[in-house]
Amino acid sequence: MQSEIRKMGASKRIALVAHDNKKKELIEWAVYNKTALARHRLYGTGTTGTLIENALNQSVSKFLSGPLGGDQQVGARIAEGKIDVLIFFWDPMEAQPHDPDIKALLRLGVTWNIPIANNRATADFLLTSPLLYEEYETIIPDYSQYVKRLQK
Repeated sequence: MQSEIRKMGASKRIALVAHDNKKKELIEWAVYNKTALARHRLYGTGTTGTLIENALNQSVSKFLSGPLGGDQQVGARIAEGKIDVLIFFWDPMEAQPHDPDIKALLRLGVTWNIPIANNRATADFLLTSPLLYEEYETIIPDYSQYVKRLQK
């Protein structure tokens, strides 16, 4: 079976997520990159989405708070092909009560082959890539063998 191709437009749909101890860093990063982010459609979980919207004076489509299902909502949009990029500043030093949701979100990002940045340096590299500003065809790996195994 052939791999699926998903097309991303020149304007990307970017989800911005941050744990409590990383919200300030994500907001600072977003303000620094305000002009670049203005070219894209932004999404955010709970408080993070509201903070980014206020800091950038740019509309942000908001999901629930991460622990209340927001991470799962973002993951669902990734699976549906409605989120192109995930920027998730997560806190590796703090245990999270919704850790399984976080792992599921990251797994979906990898499964659907979207760009993911988990820290400021990676987000900087991603945001400065010319690919972020042009149409892009992402190849979705062929998972049919996994599906067949699960159906047995």
